[in-house]
Amino acid sequence: MILADFPADFLRVCALLFGLTWGSFLNVVIYRLPREMSIVRPASHCPSCGRPIKAYQNIPVLSWLLMRGRARCCGAKVSVRYLLVELTGGVLSLAVLEVLVLTLPSATPAIHGLAIYVAYLALVLGLVAATFIDLEHMIVPDSISIGGTVLGVATFSLREMTLVEAAIGAVGGFLLVWLPFCVIYPRLRGKVGMGLGDAKLVMLAGAWLGWQGAVLVLGAGAVQGTLAALVVMASGKQLDDPEAVKLERAQLQEELESLPDDERAAIEAEILKDPLAAAPDQGWSQARIAFGPFLILATLECLFIGRERIVGWLLQG
Repeated sequence: MILADFPADFLRVCALLFGLTWGSFLNVVIYRLPREMSIVRPASHCPSCGRPIKAYQNIPVLSWLLMRGRARCCGAKVSVRYLLVELTGGVLSLAVLEVLVLTLPSATPAIHGLAIYVAYLALVLGLVAATFIDLEHMIVPDSISIGGTVLGVATFSLREMTLVEAAIGAVGGFLLVWLPFCVIYPRLRGKVGMGLGDAKLVMLAGAWLGWQGAVLVLGAGAVQGTLAALVVMASGKQLDDPEAVKLERAQLQEELESLPDDERAAIEAEILKDPLAAAPDQGWSQARIAFGPFLILATLECLFIGRERIVGWLLQG
């Protein structure tokens, strides 16, 4: 069977519904993964009262709209994030189909088109989860960044790349951030310039886009992150750590205070290596910002717009 055997509109509807469904599952991943909870068990339940959520109460997008953002079981407010993530899953699934599959020659074997769709959908959904986790907890789980890198190297044949190019892109992308910002910068300034999570995201980009793509993602992410920070600054708002980070820091401090002095001193010395262990100093120059979402945005731009097209625009400008 070939792609031409399937009506395009039928594929679009399937992709949209499939993406919405996985978007609903992403909400589970975003909530549980940074809390080191199983994403499989227990089944979906209300985070407020703990009651199980029945299947008919968990219809993507529709359930949130019908309940007006409230839990049916206890009436607790359900964040609009749940709706946004589900919609994003559906839109990105449709985009993968439209941009990366339906543009293939009509005689392309259907199984090849399916492989491309599944691989890229797994990538973009993982990046969506990483975005929201980083915004809330300022961490990028290794299961997403390293897992996405392995998937990128393993699926090199689905792109115009060789295994060597994918591997060099991954290694080069990691070194591009790790060496200057995690090794050299701390020796000059006494603190890291970027986290290892960011280095692993650029590594992921390199595995899928080659080393040139990794450079482009880092540069585009830095530009867009700077512009976002300037907009916030112009609005008069102060950048601050997310509430989840503050809560985790307070809980950690309580646990430390309950320990004997000798144990506490040893653990505190180890914790100080974590840049999030202490509150940032006052002032814009000391503010911390989650950089992962901007690297992810740049990665998605390269995937859907095309690395060569973006470079062409930059050269023309």
